Amino acid sequence: FYLTPTQVNSILKANEYSFKVPEFDGKNVSSVLGFDSNQLPANAPIEDRRSAATCLQTRGMLLGVFDGHAGCACAQAVSERLFYYIAVSLLPHETLLEIENAVESGRALLPILQWHKHPNDYFSKEASKLYFNSLRTYWQELIDLNSGETTDVREALINAFKRLDNDISLEAQVGDPNSFLNYLVLRVAFSGATACVAHVDGVDLHVANTGDSRAMLGVQEEDGSWSAVNLSYDHNAQNEREVKRVKMEHPKSEEKSLVKQDRLLGLLMPFRAFGDVKFKWSIELQKRVVETGPDQLNDNEYTKFIPPNYYTPPYLTAEPEVIHHKLRPQDKFLVLATDGLWETMHRQDVARIVGEYLTGVHHQQPIAVGGYKVTLGQMHGLLAERRAKISSVFEDQNAATHLIRHAVGNNEFGTVDHERLSKMLSLPEELARMYRDDITIIVVQFNSHVIGAYQNEE
Repeated sequence: FYLTPTQVNSILKANEYSFKVPEFDGKNVSSVLGFDSNQLPANAPIEDRRSAATCLQTRGMLLGVFDGHAGCACAQAVSERLFYYIAVSLLPHETLLEIENAVESGRALLPILQWHKHPNDYFSKEASKLYFNSLRTYWQELIDLNSGETTDVREALINAFKRLDNDISLEAQVGDPNSFLNYLVLRVAFSGATACVAHVDGVDLHVANTGDSRAMLGVQEEDGSWSAVNLSYDHNAQNEREVKRVKMEHPKSEEKSLVKQDRLLGLLMPFRAFGDVKFKWSIELQKRVVETGPDQLNDNEYTKFIPPNYYTPPYLTAEPEVIHHKLRPQDKFLVLATDGLWETMHRQDVARIVGEYLTGVHHQQPIAVGGYKVTLGQMHGLLAERRAKISSVFEDQNAATHLIRHAVGNNEFGTVDHERLSKMLSLPEELARMYRDDITIIVVQFNSHVIGAYQNEE
């Protein structure tokens, strides 16, 4: 069952979104030119989410990808809420007071974020009041804690992640008289999500990461070639520092059961995540919440079982690892993506494919056939395919779409194979998940001239 190129394109482009930053937004010239984002589902419904917003009361732009597991509820909530927590954490004391006074007296609030959303990016209206109340409690506490110092971005990011996770847990424990909302807050808490978020302000780029989505910088070297710089570390069994951290936090007697088959307690791939209260609450609390919760919760096998060897919770944290990078003129773009991309592509290839796409310049590497015996006819075919590939680059108006095309359709020669792409995209839902994960990508393009000017000022 083959899809035509037109059908392939309509599947690949269904969720694409682009935003160009206005040249001059009245406050400052931005170091961000704009961004492209896209998602390709493997799960039905997709468990990944993405967010992008401009901070209106402080400078800077926020972008993030969120990878849900055990359903999409937690990823959905985090994608809607986290940026508000970050923005509030960054606000100066007088702005917080202004916002609180407006709520007190029923006046219109200062807008905090300008969202850049695709029409498919859903917002749960039913929970907005509950979410607002939790956020308000947070900013009231920030007002009370006022130290008079300006907030450090790194601290703001860490506080926001931890506070939102704490609120997700509390809302589920308190429950809600409205049965729909009660079930919603429990679904959010019992499912989980990783998050990789970038805050760009001038030449200051901060990446806060919890879990195994990744951030990578695309750098153009002096000879025009492309290289990749990691701006996050995966929190999983492949990261020795992370395994060590988990072991340090629990008694020696648990050393053997903490990480089994490369999973936390033998079950969870990421070692940091939002939600997932099965790995955070005491057994007593889990039982009490499930027993008093709505019936749908009892029907869910996942909520009832207790992880094996569960002695000293919490085993999981949402605290992010934050990396700060000062942008340089050679830093051309940032890729944020869920693990669905990194499972299929090496970061070096990602840097080259996006770099060549953005500049329209292709450094033709010699065709590598890696030990295959290739006839002259096949070689001719490869070269023809390469020529066709160059012309097909221009059919993608979006760098994230272009990357997904490669992630799903690349053959062993590193070129997009239409036949393979067609096969992968026509897999039925129940099979797709066996071949790949949901893929969500945001490609942020930097303005080298602005970055250069910032550097000269300094």
